[in-house]
Amino acid sequence: MQIGVAYSEPGQQVWMTLEVPDESTVAEAIERSGVLQQFPHIDLSAQKVGVFGRLVKLDAALKPGDRVEIYRAIICDPATVPRKDQDGDDD
Repeated sequence: MQIGVAYSEPGQQVWMTLEVPDESTVAEAIERSGVLQQFPHIDLSAQKVGVFGRLVKLDAALKPGDRVEIYRAIICDPATVPRKDQDGDDD
């Protein structure tokens, strides 16, 4: 089945589509994707993962078309970051 794997950090985003065996888990898809070799600092024991923005466990089963996402820790309080309005100006 075909699924996607996404990971992003400042200045670099990865989005890939790959074929995985039916019955694959989130962890297996991440391993097959090669993203752990590309970003060796990813720590799946500490970082959260999700499918289409919903947190899941590493042993969650995948369905065709799922997008596996690896999340980074939030390093600032979103309430303290100035927001941009529609035309790009600070509010």
